[in-house]
Amino acid sequence: MTEATDLAAAAGSADPRVGLRAVVALRRLLEGLEHLQVANARRNGWSWQEIADALDVTRQGVHKKHAHLIPARDPREG
Repeated sequence: MTEATDLAAAAGSADPRVGLRAVVALRRLLEGLEHLQVANARRNGWSWQEIADALDVTRQGVHKKHAHLIPARDPREG
């Protein structure tokens, strides 16, 4: 099984300690994946609004969360 599959299974554990630790690990995994895909979208020319729409959040929210981690695009690059 994959890490995500193992964590999802553990999140359903009857033992709260196991379940809660799995929730934390899944949250960290998802945050990393979100950042990776937001950076990928920006490299591919997506606007903050397009990313926000895809994530079903506000443009301001996604920008606040990710802009400081992603280098600004050079407008000369098209």
